[in-house]
Amino acid sequence: MSTETLVPVDDALATYDPVLGFEVHVELNTATKMFSAAPNAFGDVPNTNVSPVDLGLPGVLPVVNRTAVESAIKLGLALNCSIAPSCRFARKNYFYPDTPKNFQTSQYDEPIAHDGYLDVELEDGTVFRVEIERAHMEEDAGKLTHLGGAAGRIQGAEYSLVDYNRAGVPLIEIVTKPIVGAGPRAPELARAYVAAVREIVKGLGISEARMERGNVRCDANVSLMPKGATVFGTRSETKNVNSLRAVEHAVRHEISRHAAVLNAGQKVVQETRHWHEDTRSTTSGRPKSDADDYRYFPEPDLVPVVTTREWIEELRATLPEPPAERRKRLKADWGYSDAEFRDVVNAGVLEAIEDTIAVGASAAVARKWWMGEISRLAKARDVEPTEVGATPTLIVELDALIVEGRINDKIARQVLEHALAGEGTPAQIVEARGLAVVSDDGALGVAVDEAIAAMPDVVAKIKSGKVQAVGALIGPVMKATRGQADAGRVREIVLEKLGV
Repeated sequence: MSTETLVPVDDALATYDPVLGFEVHVELNTATKMFSAAPNAFGDVPNTNVSPVDLGLPGVLPVVNRTAVESAIKLGLALNCSIAPSCRFARKNYFYPDTPKNFQTSQYDEPIAHDGYLDVELEDGTVFRVEIERAHMEEDAGKLTHLGGAAGRIQGAEYSLVDYNRAGVPLIEIVTKPIVGAGPRAPELARAYVAAVREIVKGLGISEARMERGNVRCDANVSLMPKGATVFGTRSETKNVNSLRAVEHAVRHEISRHAAVLNAGQKVVQETRHWHEDTRSTTSGRPKSDADDYRYFPEPDLVPVVTTREWIEELRATLPEPPAERRKRLKADWGYSDAEFRDVVNAGVLEAIEDTIAVGASAAVARKWWMGEISRLAKARDVEPTEVGATPTLIVELDALIVEGRINDKIARQVLEHALAGEGTPAQIVEARGLAVVSDDGALGVAVDEAIAAMPDVVAKIKSGKVQAVGALIGPVMKATRGQADAGRVREIVLEKLGV
């Protein structure tokens, strides 16, 4: 079904009820991998963080990473799950070049955490409960890089390179139960759910939670059923979506695509789909396998993981405050109104603002930049605000220059763009580009004299008592100084020269 035949989402949801399901994969930040002593590090030289266990060489035996197990228990508790007193690993058998053992060590019928829930807050404050079926431990696969094609995708590539550094990295996969009742808010719920999971794992300190690095990624399942029906439709699974915005768009696209297929009297194919951010569309991957196709069986080289009540309660005591309570505290600490705080959360910059305040900015300054110029740049570039490249330190340095009087807000916006382009620190940019505020009375006096001479009618108004008209003279002075004049000092000079 081509994108040209998509049904508008609103039309699709007027006819069908969506059923959602999410599998969120969380990469843990342990020092070593899930079953080996190889380093768990991002960005190293390909194929250097590997061991015989990761490569599946003959005669090697895996050993479970205790810290990864503790992270799984913490996440299970944070998701209101029951923790299994005993659980086992299993072999999930399939061949793919990035899985050198030809199986993935995962958990099947005995997950470490099960039967939980997560209350997700939508943009208007509505809370939607998502039921969690399970959270289980497994290992990540390696990374394939496709070369020779036009877009870096497997379709059309001439060859692929594989990096096994990621093979064996600890993962927790969180699987929801089928989600019904979201109706037209299904895409919004998709984004909000993944954002809530990301907030939890980052708060727990068990993952870097950077979606652009794949630390958190989502497989989004979508199906449609006619209004009033009770039998679920055939689902598709859009794989490895790695941004909040993309999750929302992927669900919207699949709802539209499914509706077009069903309206044409055809059947939806149960398959995996590839997400393409550039076109905001999906393409067919492979027929979706069921559990039986993976031939799961208990991992013979690993003993069961046994938890005790004492161990679980010890870990429960280390959990941070729940997200809802944390947000309530932050809102009070920062002095934001309900609307301001809701806008911050919906923009996805809550943690960015918190980090900015932590390095020295006031709550008002942090909000001004993240909700103002940074969000404007993000919208222009069609990315998330946190993907623009701004850092908390950059914002603090910009604000310091404003407070010192070296630049004004207008110049600061220019400096921000130059900093994002990699030109250096704000102070270096101001110096190199000559952007410092003009506060020299001599230079300002000349510009003020020119403005006074050019606008005698404004001068007359000011002398007659209409002091607010001084703004009409400040504008030309700012233009003459390329926006670098100290507006407050310009006002003082104007009034001095006019004897007001």
